[in-house]
Amino acid sequence: MNRTTEDPGHRAARRPLVRRALPAALALALVTGCGGGGGSGRPVGGGTGVGDPVFPSLGNGGYQVEHYDLELDYEPGANDLDGKAVITARATKNLGSFTLDLAGLRVTDTTVDGKAAKTSRSGNKLKVEPADPLDKGRTFRTEIAYEGKPKVIQDRDGSKEGWIRTGRGAVGLGEPEGSMAWFPGNHHPSDKATYDFTVSVPKGYTAVANGELKGKEEVQDEDDDDWTVFRWHNGEPMASYVASVAVGRFGVLETTAAEREVPVYIAYASGEDAAGRHMREMVPKVLAWQEKLFGPYPFSSSGGVIDRNPNIHYALETQTKPYYEKPPSDKIIVHELAHQWFGNSVTPRTWRDIWLNEGFAQYAEWMWVAQQEKGRTERQTFDDCYDGKDEECQGEEGEDVWSFSPAYPTAETISGQPVYGRGAMVLHKLRETVGDTTFFTILRTWTREHRHGNADTDDFIKLCEKTSGKDLGGLFDTWLFKAAKPDHR
Repeated sequence: MNRTTEDPGHRAARRPLVRRALPAALALALVTGCGGGGGSGRPVGGGTGVGDPVFPSLGNGGYQVEHYDLELDYEPGANDLDGKAVITARATKNLGSFTLDLAGLRVTDTTVDGKAAKTSRSGNKLKVEPADPLDKGRTFRTEIAYEGKPKVIQDRDGSKEGWIRTGRGAVGLGEPEGSMAWFPGNHHPSDKATYDFTVSVPKGYTAVANGELKGKEEVQDEDDDDWTVFRWHNGEPMASYVASVAVGRFGVLETTAAEREVPVYIAYASGEDAAGRHMREMVPKVLAWQEKLFGPYPFSSSGGVIDRNPNIHYALETQTKPYYEKPPSDKIIVHELAHQWFGNSVTPRTWRDIWLNEGFAQYAEWMWVAQQEKGRTERQTFDDCYDGKDEECQGEEGEDVWSFSPAYPTAETISGQPVYGRGAMVLHKLRETVGDTTFFTILRTWTREHRHGNADTDDFIKLCEKTSGKDLGGLFDTWLFKAAKPDHR
């Protein structure tokens, strides 16, 4: 994610470093599917919330999702959404019931393995009681039909997500809680899955989702109204917060990029033809540069959506096709494409580890500037952040990179400047300490070993120490874990 300053908020080493262990409840949840038990004996409830240290109510226990098949019919003028979610999951304990995250929207029908299931609602939790208990290890299929006017979700940091209307259409954005506004699911980053999207929109509109476009056809409904059906397939695991559907009157440009010549799909709002052409040039250029630094591009497609969205003030790294609320600068394109490695492929195990997303994406910007602007080094940007001279390291209302430790964000500070700017500073201090060869070996090893998986800060520190052969406890304690501004640079 890259937010403009118009949007409030953002986001066992030796000696001095004290490693922060996962809360016991979350550690158990990530292994067993939340709540423990259920290995034998009577069926139990799956449990709500996985105990995330920042968003404890997000996610659900007792199962792991393998695939989402989403069918969405959307009428932009009325903001009406009819949906069906087919969720294939594996039970991680004996289940008599389980829950899904869903905000608003009315559930009209639910089945589990073809049999009618009971449902009930409590806040943003949808409880499902299958007709027959689900044994641990069993793969089961839940179908949920739902409808309504999907809503905007207001984050505790003041930003907006969920289903955002644009005046020309709408977009579903999910970081960190918004995906529940337009489809039911297990909405925590630790449960990644593959996706298929079938999106029907009135003729003249285009629907863009993650992955590759597999089909497009014109149809008529029972009232003889003309619709266009778009079918998208995302075959690599994806956290739900970077799932997205954008609907608008888009122009489309295509090309290929990366060493494997993956397809690139650029959708751009009406009147933004120049921005679309520029992105068609930039995506291959940036991905070629990033592959040299980070290793092979991790997905089967790429691209972007350039919109005109007055209701938000940020770009988001939606998987394979970042969403830009307006024509982006080259640095923003670099930032969101870097997230395809850092955040989308290697996804944080908990929301506390978001600096691993944003610190890397911000540092990619620093490296891009150093390459493009002769004489402007990463160290100079680091020094400007340290001294408070870089506007990108300053937030609103006096927030700067020293406002809190980037390793311990809260729901209110999840997108604050320490997560971004100071996260990048941590990486530059690491680079200076271990040297360029070791630093880029660490980056490529990180993206290779955790490709399409989840990892956390402790995993990163262990890799850095193993690869460098150095005790880096003091470095991470000073620059990552402590809130206070270091007295040296």
